[in-house]
Amino acid sequence: MKPLNVEICDVTLRDGEQTPGVSFTCEEKQDIAQKLDAIGIEVIEAGFPTVSPYEKQCVSCIAQMGLDASICCLARARKGDVEVAIDCDVDMVSIFIATSDLHIRHKYRKPREQVLSGALDMIDLARDHGLRVRFAAEDASRTDISFLKEVYQSGEQRGADLLSFADTVGCLVPTEMYTVMSELVSSVGRPLCVHCHNDMGCATANTITGAQAGAFQLHTTVNGIGERAGNAALEEVLVALRMKGGIDRYDLSHLSDLSEMVEQYSGIILQKTKPVVGAHAFSHESGIHIAAILEDPQTYEYFLPDMVGGQRRFILGKHTGKKALEHVVATLGYQLNEQQICTVLDEVKELGESKIGITPETLTALIRHVRKEK
Repeated sequence: MKPLNVEICDVTLRDGEQTPGVSFTCEEKQDIAQKLDAIGIEVIEAGFPTVSPYEKQCVSCIAQMGLDASICCLARARKGDVEVAIDCDVDMVSIFIATSDLHIRHKYRKPREQVLSGALDMIDLARDHGLRVRFAAEDASRTDISFLKEVYQSGEQRGADLLSFADTVGCLVPTEMYTVMSELVSSVGRPLCVHCHNDMGCATANTITGAQAGAFQLHTTVNGIGERAGNAALEEVLVALRMKGGIDRYDLSHLSDLSEMVEQYSGIILQKTKPVVGAHAFSHESGIHIAAILEDPQTYEYFLPDMVGGQRRFILGKHTGKKALEHVVATLGYQLNEQQICTVLDEVKELGESKIGITPETLTALIRHVRKEK
């Protein structure tokens, strides 16, 4: 990949909170915002203030925290929504309209030209009050490309600072994303944003591909939370940018702590195999793998756990080998002879095949038994 020119807008506090059943308190939102700022995230979307007076209060509080990140909020292309955003004293407002024929037919019930005309007036209102404007097309991925270009070019002419492309239902695969983003980048003179949902599991890949095609602002959520199957995961996008995109300005060592925080506050439990921050992201059981890792961790880890604030773990089970067992036994402060190691290894494999978890306490008991300790 060529080095990328991008920034991150994390939308955990808005789109992430739209995960069914999730609601953050104002204090929790501030905690998450503080961590995002420590990582170096450039833009934090603090919420959708027209939702409720409490949501407006939360957005205002984050705008007043004095973070290095710019603070953004969401607004429909309605005067009331934009006025609430202005009251919150944010740096930028994301004004959105649905642009696909499907959405326009069911949500607006008026000609698309009329929908666009009203939205452009809201760009004027926000800019007149000193706000930067991101003009966003909802369901852009299912929008007629000629009309989408008209939307963006009209927004550009009215002074929008950024133009946003939302794959609202996660219907694109990376090859499609590259094609459409390349065409849009060559058609407008403002930076493009890419906002991907994960309905087919392509959100992170589509986001990185969008960046390769020229998108500037990449939208993410911590742990990939969000509506339905969620959004592009912040931790996955940042690691891909570090490892493949030539970007090393973010402090990734906060990612594991941030992930745990959002897991706790959201109540959305991570899969153990979740990339970057899952419990098994740096866990190994295979004896062949562990033997190699003890020689050089990069044999089976493309990036090391320290980079993202994670921790390597060796798991004992049916696939455990002798070298791995010797290493784990040593970390518990024991030394066993060859016969004892083989005896414990047989017991470990038998327990593993019986689907019995081998905790440090279980292993210690096995060690003490073969050493004939009481």
